[in-house]
Amino acid sequence: MNNRFKKTSGVIKGAPSGFVISLGIHAAAFLLAGMLVVFNVVKKEEKKFVPPKPVDRPKMKLKKPKVKVKKTSKPKSTTRIVTKVKRASMPDIQLPEMGGMTDGLGDGIGGFEILPNLEDVTQFGASASIGSDLEGTYYDFNRTRSGAPVITDPASLAVMLNRFFTQDWSAKVFSRYYRAPQKLYTTSVAMPPMQSIEAPAAFGEEDGKGWCWLVHYKGQLVHSEDITFRFWGHGDDALAVRVNGEFKLLACFPEWVTDFMDNTSHHWQSSSADNRKYPAGNHHSVVGDWITLKAHEAQDLEILIGESHGGIFAAMLMVEVKGEEYERNPNRNGPTLPFFKTAEFTRDMKELINYQLQPGEATVEGGPVFNDYSSPKTVAEQVVLSTPDTPVAESVPAIGKKESSFRTWTSAAGKQFEARYKTLMGKSVVLESTRGKQKQVPLAELSILDRDYITLLNPPDFKIELSKSSNQRALPDESPWLGEGNRRLQIVDHLFGVRVKPISANVAYDHELTVEYFVFGDEAGGDNFILLDRNSGSFVPDDQEDGAFSFASEDEVEMKVQSLYDGDLRGVKYGGYLVTISDEEGRVIQHKATHEFLYEKLENLKRVPVSKHFDKDCKRVAPPRPTPSDRPNWI
Repeated sequence: MNNRFKKTSGVIKGAPSGFVISLGIHAAAFLLAGMLVVFNVVKKEEKKFVPPKPVDRPKMKLKKPKVKVKKTSKPKSTTRIVTKVKRASMPDIQLPEMGGMTDGLGDGIGGFEILPNLEDVTQFGASASIGSDLEGTYYDFNRTRSGAPVITDPASLAVMLNRFFTQDWSAKVFSRYYRAPQKLYTTSVAMPPMQSIEAPAAFGEEDGKGWCWLVHYKGQLVHSEDITFRFWGHGDDALAVRVNGEFKLLACFPEWVTDFMDNTSHHWQSSSADNRKYPAGNHHSVVGDWITLKAHEAQDLEILIGESHGGIFAAMLMVEVKGEEYERNPNRNGPTLPFFKTAEFTRDMKELINYQLQPGEATVEGGPVFNDYSSPKTVAEQVVLSTPDTPVAESVPAIGKKESSFRTWTSAAGKQFEARYKTLMGKSVVLESTRGKQKQVPLAELSILDRDYITLLNPPDFKIELSKSSNQRALPDESPWLGEGNRRLQIVDHLFGVRVKPISANVAYDHELTVEYFVFGDEAGGDNFILLDRNSGSFVPDDQEDGAFSFASEDEVEMKVQSLYDGDLRGVKYGGYLVTISDEEGRVIQHKATHEFLYEKLENLKRVPVSKHFDKDCKRVAPPRPTPSDRPNWI
């Protein structure tokens, strides 16, 4: 019989058994995974901040900047008696009023270091202010405001001066006339008799005339302590002083007052019994009124000086402190009073003033200093420290050209030995051993360095010549207001230089040599000398044609001879020179001198500043002073 259903071998009817099993396994796996997702709690770790690794940056090594300071030679002094220095024009420097100098400055001026350019310091002032000085304005009545020439005679100048005094010392009175752009700042009025053309030259007006000019100084009068004093003074032709708008001294030249200023008595007159009694400059002192200053209380100060006729000029302002005793002038028994000053005099200024100051008439030493710095010496010390003598290099003893000390020599083969050089003989050198034995050694058997050393010891011999050119200065026109024969000033400008040339031809020398010259002048009427010029230059003989070398100074040297009174000659004339040639180690190998003491005292001579006086030991000394016989008999 046949069956209706057919039997299968799978688990599920109609499907293979392997497929079913696989399906079950996968289903169980999915079920298990779902249970894990649903029922298991997954804990997340808290995020922690981890700083980044530091960046290794390259470091730069910084070097400290180096500042090169250019060293300059010491400026020449402008003692107009001796040397002429070209001045560069400087702009006006405006400083605040210095009354009550310590106001706002604590215990004093401390680091206050505004110093004048010492190259420009004259008896009329300096081109820069130090704070305690007076500002000076120069007026020329030979020119209009625009500079056009105009004729002004002494009488007309006196009329203007009277108007100036009457109109409250107003500069508007002079507005028609020329005013120099250069201001000068002075700490004193200490001008013994001198040539009147010194004033325009000091203010940079080299072409200015020596007559009909005025200088108006303005500033503050102040003292560090209570003080009562009075001015003494003499002016040729004008000197006037007022304090806080009041006349305190009018000391013009008497003859000018008599002839052209008859109404001067209504301005001011002295009440002192000592008035016009004692000599000062080229006349007699006028005695002023007493003035009382309270400590640190500044008062306005104005001083007027000037010249009407030309020729000799003077302006001397001294101070007498009430209650003090003073040395007496041995010639006329008058008091020797100190000059008025707002800062201590430097050594250079003392010498400049004393050059024409009769001993006993006044003094540059002592006396009050009219400023109110906490330490009156502060500024003065700064100025003095800024004018040192010319620095001198460390002295190196000269060895001559033929001998040296013991040293280590090296042969061409490298062997070393101790010996001393004695002399050169052709192509051989004579050496002396430490035992005193001499031996002749061919140059070819020595090292290159030793041969070079021998060359250094044997420079060529030179012919030395000092060159100088001169030119008579064309002075301004002679004053038409003076009589004939009043020319009392002669100026000659000189340029100096040196030429050296080897005496023997074709001498090989490849080391540097330095040539230096010193030119001095003789003081007319004195017993000492003046260093007029000093200069140096370097060269290598092998680099020069024929080994010759020459150079000259760029600055002219002024030699002046003047006669302030008949028969009184003061000034400078050419005296002589010294020329030295030094090797690269600073040893003098040759010299030429008109006076041998200059070379014998060379190290002293190097310390003397240009334009200063020195003696036969080549040490700086003060210039000679005038003598009583130098002055007119009527004083």
